[in-house]
Amino acid sequence: MGRAVLKTATDNGMIRAAMRAPYLERDEEHQLALRWRDSKDQDALNKITTAHMRLVISMAAKFRHYGLSSADLIQEGHVGLLEAAARFEPDREVRFSTYATWWIRASIQDYILRNWSIVRGGTSSAQKALFFNLRRLRARINRGVEQTDQATMYTEIATALRVTVEDVARMDSRLSSPDSSLNAPVMDDGNATTERQDFLVDDRPLPDEIATELIDGERRTSWLKAALKTLNARELSIIRERRLAEESATLEHLGERLGISKERVRQIESRALSKLRIALEQSNPVMAQIEARGI
Repeated sequence: MGRAVLKTATDNGMIRAAMRAPYLERDEEHQLALRWRDSKDQDALNKITTAHMRLVISMAAKFRHYGLSSADLIQEGHVGLLEAAARFEPDREVRFSTYATWWIRASIQDYILRNWSIVRGGTSSAQKALFFNLRRLRARINRGVEQTDQATMYTEIATALRVTVEDVARMDSRLSSPDSSLNAPVMDDGNATTERQDFLVDDRPLPDEIATELIDGERRTSWLKAALKTLNARELSIIRERRLAEESATLEHLGERLGISKERVRQIESRALSKLRIALEQSNPVMAQIEARGI
């Protein structure tokens, strides 16, 4: 309790100090920004940031309905203010408050996205816009009418924010539903016998299956490398481009490159495959047919 009271008193003191800070005229602001940029004058930086803490507090107040501490929002906005001061170019003849507004808002929004839910939301610009504007757009669409059906509302919001209807529905579901702990007990005949996480299904292979696949894959690779050494240069080139490349080359393409007909390319490929099958049979008779079909 004592720590919470002390924190509140500190935050209130910071707000009062910000409200008492003098406004900066354009010329004074410009000179302070030059002193900070050119000489790293900490006193100049302190005057600039102190004079603009009102902007931070005002911006933080706009996001208070997300259920996060106002003090934390102000602190994050202050981080954005410092970032703006570090990047500000006074020679561009733009007021610092205009430039800093974007950084303050971005810092506060990033903090909300990180802490509003245990499930991370989208971080793209479109997803951020959807997160912060969904409630406002939904209220505006429903204002003055009895009730807009959900499908129509989702379509209008998706069009306004340039996202898909599926994105709107997914975000609306997230904003409307509280997070549930995976450790929450599930009641079974009045007795809490299991937790939610016990019902999660892991579709990944078991560790022994992964190990077996890894070992078998290494063996198959070594056999194939040894078999490829039995081919001459032209056979190896054709097999690599026809059978081992991600996009198989056509007979016509290889024929033009090698200066032979496509039928001749097909004959060389067939001969090379026969040589590979023989080599694989000699190295491992059990796997020979499998490896030959996989080439």
